[in-house]
Amino acid sequence: MQNLLSSMNHLTILTSRGPLASMHALDVMWVSFYSIGAMLLSVLIVALTRKWVNNGCFSLILRLVAFAIFAIGSILMILVVLTWPN
Repeated sequence: MQNLLSSMNHLTILTSRGPLASMHALDVMWVSFYSIGAMLLSVLIVALTRKWVNNGCFSLILRLVAFAIFAIGSILMILVVLTWPN
């Protein structure tokens, strides 16, 4: 009986993979939506900056902010993909 319980604990440990494995599946879905939204926001910031901002320094700052938002969204999406087998 003890051997059966230890093997079941081993299987439980092996099934929880990925950095977001402790979260519920629907919460991981919301994280993926947030990451998609962050990437879309960064693309919109870059597009609007190209169209309407003529000041070079301000344009650079906005593009750096867009790059940071895109990096955060990409890291979140990588975490979601690494949690996928769960």
